[in-house]
This record gives sequence, structure tokens and C-alpha cells, in this order.
Amino acid sequence: MRKLIMKMSVSIDGFVAGTDGQKDWVFKTGDEESMAWSVDQIQQAGLIIMGRKSFETMAPYWPAATGPFAAPMNEIPKAVFSKSGFKSSDYMKTVTEEQSPAVASWAEARVFDGDLAKEISKLKAEPGKPIVAIGGAGFMQNLIATGLIDEYQLAIHPVVLGSGLPIFTGLKIPQYLKLDEVKVFPKGVVVHSYHA
Repeated sequence: MRKLIMKMSVSIDGFVAGTDGQKDWVFKTGDEESMAWSVDQIQQAGLIIMGRKSFETMAPYWPAATGPFAAPMNEIPKAVFSKSGFKSSDYMKTVTEEQSPAVASWAEARVFDGDLAKEISKLKAEPGKPIVAIGGAGFMQNLIATGLIDEYQLAIHPVVLGSGLPIFTGLKIPQYLKLDEVKVFPKGVVVHSYHA
């Protein structure tokens, strides 16, 4: 059974994005070392999962992107979770006609529209390297509620947003986690890794 890792950037006051989804603060407060660590974590994934909204934001961007995140984001298989009957291949045709390997990796994303907990359990039962969950607040809230996350990698950025989108909200019961590791980076990003 492979493990499920949630990887998120979080403000000091617990938000993963501003009220309108802004995430520019992640790049303003990061540094080369924290970026290298983040790229290394993504490269270890056998599957990247996200919600539909994140997929629609990322799919047009990454195939043409350069930089350290581009290769893993375009090479690692992806899965998207949607309740709306979304088809990644149809969506990618509207983005570009060019079928580069990078575009194909997004167009071939597996789409799941059933019960989130059941679908995640099936994915975890497959052989392979870890599953890494990235994306928006709504998807992460639902994923956390399943209780199926094995490891939380929370990159706490030195910024206070005052308001925004949280992910640790609406839980029916508390989830007690064990701290595995703390990494401190030069510009103040502190990564807390917990396991369930």
C-alpha cells in the first residue's frame, strides 16, 4: 500500500490562499533552498492528485513552463477529482492543439467522480511510489475529512494574510498527528512534516 502525502503552503495564520485564491505570497516568501526541497518532494511522487479547479489552473500553465518544477509536474502521472463529469482530455483540447509529451501527461490524467474516500482507498492500494496531493482549499478540506492522509507536509510561510481560505475547518472529530520533522529555510519558511 502506498502512502498519501498532502503538500501545502500555509500562512502563519492558517490560510492556504487569500480570499480570492491569491497565492503570490508563496513565491515572495520562499527561497532557493525551500524551492529545491519542494521540488525534491514532488519528484518522489508516483501520482499527483488535485481537484478540478486546480487542474484547470495548472494544466494550461505547466506544459509551457520552465524552471525546476516543470519537469516533475509534466512527467508524473496525474489524477483529478471532480463531481461534474469532467474529462481531462477534452479540456486539454480546448487549451492547445499541440500534443507534446507534457500536454499528453495532463490530457491523460485519470478522472475520478465517485466517492472520494473510496477512490482514494483504491489508489492507495495500487503499487507504486507515494501519492502527493496538491491544490486548492476545497479539495484539501474534503481530503482531510476522509482521514486517509498518511503524511502532512505543511510549509509555513512568514506571512500573515488576515483572511483567506483555510483547509483545517469543518472536521467532525479532531485528528491527532505526530511530528516527524521540522525544516527551517533561510527566508523563514518552516516545513512541518506530520504523520497520522
